[in-house]
Amino acid sequence: MSRNLTLGIALTSVFVLAAFVSFVFTPYNIEQLDIPAKLQPPSAQHWFGTDHFGRDILSMIMVGARTSIAVALLAVGIGMGLGIPLGLGAAALRGGWLDEVIMRGNDLVFAFPSLVIAILITAVFGAGAVNAIIAIGVFNIPVFARLTRGAALGLWSRDFVLAARVAGKSRARISLEHILPNIANLMIVQGTIQFSLGILAEAGLSYVGLGAQPPIPSWGRMLADAQTLVSIAPHLALFPGMAIILTVLGLNLMGDGLRDWLDPRLRILRT
Repeated sequence: MSRNLTLGIALTSVFVLAAFVSFVFTPYNIEQLDIPAKLQPPSAQHWFGTDHFGRDILSMIMVGARTSIAVALLAVGIGMGLGIPLGLGAAALRGGWLDEVIMRGNDLVFAFPSLVIAILITAVFGAGAVNAIIAIGVFNIPVFARLTRGAALGLWSRDFVLAARVAGKSRARISLEHILPNIANLMIVQGTIQFSLGILAEAGLSYVGLGAQPPIPSWGRMLADAQTLVSIAPHLALFPGMAIILTVLGLNLMGDGLRDWLDPRLRILRT
């Protein structure tokens, strides 16, 4: 494995492990307030310090990791689950009216950033993690649809696809049996990249109050709570900010490493 892939897996694994461990253990109960211990700096007792309610920041980051990872993972799942079939269908039609409808629909979604979509969804259904998942997931659909369509179009003129057509296979069967396996590596890499963007999007939505709601911890809301206290307790913003940075960095490095590992041509060029 490349250095990028190894480092990316290591960084990502730390936060994934922290998320899983938080289901059974955290250093302190995040729902228990300890006002006399509020705004304590990092110490042997509280490694990352405490917040304005006396809650242990390390424990909150651990629980917040599962919120961010779950929202981003489900949102990417929505994007892949709907975007890839749409892209495959559009490529199989190759210029038909349905292809045009799918692509113009993607353009319409791209016109509204995930934050705007979240605001619209929140206005109707209210703020929450589920609505954040829907908002980020809807924004991911055209990303995977366009990428899938572009990659699949390049394969429809290949000899093995022409042979499958001569053998009498339908377009749908060719898409599933021949096109999809040949672009799966590209989808995996893009999924990793969108996963990192999903972490950022979830943090941004939580920062403005549209993500997971209290008492569920979220890295973005921890940053929002810290903004008025950062001058007297900088650790409130430092540690959740570093959690976001390191997670996104790890996922991007892992995506870059997977791209090299799954595409031997790129690996040869870099060596």
